Amino acid sequence: MNRAARERDLVAYYTGELHARVDRELAEPRVSRRTAYLDQLQGEGRRTVLEIGCGPGRDGEAIAAAGLDYTGVDLSPASVEACRASGLRAEVASVLELPFEDSTFDAGWTMSTLLHVADEDLDQALQEIVRVLRPGAPLAIGLWGDANGSEQTWEDGTGYGPARFFSIRSDDGLRSVLARYGEVEQWATWDNDRAMHYQWAVLRL
Repeated sequence: MNRAARERDLVAYYTGELHARVDRELAEPRVSRRTAYLDQLQGEGRRTVLEIGCGPGRDGEAIAAAGLDYTGVDLSPASVEACRASGLRAEVASVLELPFEDSTFDAGWTMSTLLHVADEDLDQALQEIVRVLRPGAPLAIGLWGDANGSEQTWEDGTGYGPARFFSIRSDDGLRSVLARYGEVEQWATWDNDRAMHYQWAVLRL
């Protein structure tokens, strides 16, 4: 499956899932780390935050409520419209082609988004994020991973849309890639009683 087909299927799936996602509770470890990250941004005097893969804006609302200047991007036009309806700034875009000038934002946030990027495209995605963030910016990244890592397309039976493509990366593999772009200042995992675990990192560019 090529990139265009993967992105088309992701748009269809997340458009179908939008209303369910709005009401779905976020995991406590993610919420607590988001709170700590926002405190970090305020302590560093950072003002502008880009979220890659904003969905309907659940994290975006928290970022904006913290007094930060928020911008979100998402492949799904329906998700972008949901963000805008909540008063958030958002644009339709792929992480592989971000529509911003170099060094535009003070910080970045991307949860459960880079796992939909193929391994062959991951460096391009990270290069784009690094390009639009300012030197020294902290970038918070969250992904589902496991011990071995794999690329696969999952049929999840939810009925929200077509199967989604996933790149599930090992902890060592992900950390190795991230280290090419900065210092991994924070790293944690948690399993949420699932077969995979969640990988959390804050990368200092």
